[in-house]
Amino acid sequence: MKLSTEQGRDSTAPATLELKRDLGLWSAVAIVVGTVIGSGIFIVPQTMVKLVGSPSMVFVVWIVGGFLSLAGALSYAELAAAMPQAGGEYVYLTEGYSPLWGFIYGWTQMWVAKSGSIAILATGFFYYLANFAPVLERVFFTVPLPLGAHGAPLDIRYGQLFAMALIFCLAVLNYFGVKIGGDVQVAVTVLKVGLILLIVIAGLGWGHPAAAHRSVLAPLTVLGFFAALVKSLWAYDGWNNVSMVASEIRKPQRNLPLALVWGTAAVIAIYLLANMAYFYVLSPQQVAESNRVAATMMRQVLGQGGANLVSVAAMISIFAALNGSILSGARVPFAMARGGYFFSPVARVNAAHHTPGVAIMGLSLWGMIVVLSGTYDQLLDYVIFASWILYGMTTATVLVLRRKRPDLVRPYKTIGYPVIPVLFVIMATAIVISSLYNSPRESLLGLLLILAGLPFYFHWRKQRARI
Repeated sequence: MKLSTEQGRDSTAPATLELKRDLGLWSAVAIVVGTVIGSGIFIVPQTMVKLVGSPSMVFVVWIVGGFLSLAGALSYAELAAAMPQAGGEYVYLTEGYSPLWGFIYGWTQMWVAKSGSIAILATGFFYYLANFAPVLERVFFTVPLPLGAHGAPLDIRYGQLFAMALIFCLAVLNYFGVKIGGDVQVAVTVLKVGLILLIVIAGLGWGHPAAAHRSVLAPLTVLGFFAALVKSLWAYDGWNNVSMVASEIRKPQRNLPLALVWGTAAVIAIYLLANMAYFYVLSPQQVAESNRVAATMMRQVLGQGGANLVSVAAMISIFAALNGSILSGARVPFAMARGGYFFSPVARVNAAHHTPGVAIMGLSLWGMIVVLSGTYDQLLDYVIFASWILYGMTTATVLVLRRKRPDLVRPYKTIGYPVIPVLFVIMATAIVISSLYNSPRESLLGLLLILAGLPFYFHWRKQRARI
């Protein structure tokens, strides 16, 4: 892994210990597909149909969200191929704007976005496991402080304790080598895609068309459309994760663009097929009343055995997404520390396993704490606002660097430039505004955590100046 002087100067980590390029094309594609397809496709259709009122508009939202994600992937592909270094957006924002913006991205990933995503996935896992172990939904302890939804006391459930243990186990797995984590990602991603396609075939092949499937639950509004789009974008979230492990991918100039573009396109196709099955078998009212829509559909088609199959598929899907998030997300604080803008021990590479061990365990431990902060929907609102500010800025980096660094070698150039990145930036701005309006408490909390990093940035900048 070679870094520029600005991004890679490191006074704390041994220069001889570097990350290894042990991930091939299929591992990279599995990180994209496996990290994106998590719990969202099994959970968010309920909220989406409530917000937009009809199956046809749900499909419009999925298509718009997919197009946005593909536009982002096309833009990121140019950046990833040109700068195949650990840290993904941290590297791009540092190069495109300044170390301050790279730091803000990395700080947000560590304390808000990536840790929040890890917490959401682990929480979704216990939701589905609760089908087999209802005790997980029982309250273990109540914190008598206004930390819960709408300022209510915060309930801690047994399932949250299980979710924390799951995060820890996957952190240990990834600590012992990126190849191990990559092989697990490929195997579990293939398994979960196969199970999702089996659910689709069961619904479309053996299900009976729902009565009143064209009915409208509520009139469409602009705010409702954007709120539903935010939910769909959470389900699509994760296509960018492969860029974070760029320094560990073989032939990154070729494999990164392929993984980003084709992996994202595959996810769009899978999501549309799954929703076709849901709305073929279930009416909009049935979807709106089910917080586990895939399980409800399969119960209607194949009985309780079908519902149990969905729960297993959902857990495998979430497991793969959680593993991919830990594998990729830890490379961001690692890259920050290597650049001198984070706690110096995080820059260490494990001598035996060539992994950023401290970064992996640090991110995972914080994700375990975030699990305690709220329910699935609360955590989702908490993450989306911060994430899309930085997705928009990163995509704009494609435009900035075309002017600022015309000399930069670009093995891949964004298709549809400049229209594709500009459209993505416009929609990202609209999503941020919509999230702030619909979830002001969670959005402002995320913003405060971002701003809390500024004193640390100036402290570390002074330390770098003394070197």
